[in-house]
Amino acid sequence: MSIPDFQSIMLPMLKLASDGKVRASAEYRHALSGHFKLTADELEELLPSGTQPVFNNRVAWAMIYLERAGLLERPKRGHYVISDRGREVLESKPPEINITYLKQFDKFNDFLTKTPGKKDEGQAASVATPEEQLMSSYQQLRGELAVELLEQVKSASPQFFERLVVELLVNMGYGGSMLDAGMAVGKSGDEGIDGTIKEDRLGLDVIYIQAKRWSGTVGRPEVQKFVGALHGQHARKGVFLTTGTFAQGAVEYAAGIDPKVVLIDGKRLAELMIDFNVGVTTRHTYHVKRIDTDYFSEE
Repeated sequence: MSIPDFQSIMLPMLKLASDGKVRASAEYRHALSGHFKLTADELEELLPSGTQPVFNNRVAWAMIYLERAGLLERPKRGHYVISDRGREVLESKPPEINITYLKQFDKFNDFLTKTPGKKDEGQAASVATPEEQLMSSYQQLRGELAVELLEQVKSASPQFFERLVVELLVNMGYGGSMLDAGMAVGKSGDEGIDGTIKEDRLGLDVIYIQAKRWSGTVGRPEVQKFVGALHGQHARKGVFLTTGTFAQGAVEYAAGIDPKVVLIDGKRLAELMIDFNVGVTTRHTYHVKRIDTDYFSEE
């Protein structure tokens, strides 16, 4: 069974609380994971941000919405119990509990009204938690930026592309300084090698570079040529970057050889440029914060 959306968790959660027992959040998660028959892999699946398991996040938001509607109460930090209103709701045997259902309660409507950014329209149709909606919007913006960024790179000159590769590798921690890296990359042109760059500031090892500003697909023969050049230099490591794509045969070949060769296609190149701030600038920064429960503890 796939991970349920947070609205689908609400009714099973309230039924679980029907015995009147005060439960910790972790107890709800454990019991509900069994109810939905989730696998270990599903329980470990993380939000796009990588900060929290998806299921944990959805259980937490189901708790918040039920508590804001007055169906659950929180007698102490991190613990929830059914309320009298919650019992009344279960006695009415609702087929489901979702945002639309909760809007019959004034307390919940007050919560929606007082929460910045909350709007009535579309709330019932949404199955994603607020954090998931934020992450989805972020991923969409990032994807659009990556496409636009790659188009810019493809239209640039070969010399500009060389400088871009240098800056990206230095920002990733390779090559020492821009001066050292710039003196190495783009100077060789020897048998399929466009240049070299130090693996670290001390130059304990060298990485050989091939950078092709292509729109098409790089096949296995091109990668084999690069690997042959590495053997000729007794090199152990190489990076092949392209603005295009790699054929499946090229990918499979590079995965099973020595020396170690990393293939970076246009999509991955754009993602790395975003991650390491090459050719992009930060427009807005949003900090998603949570209550520091320890701060308010008086125990």
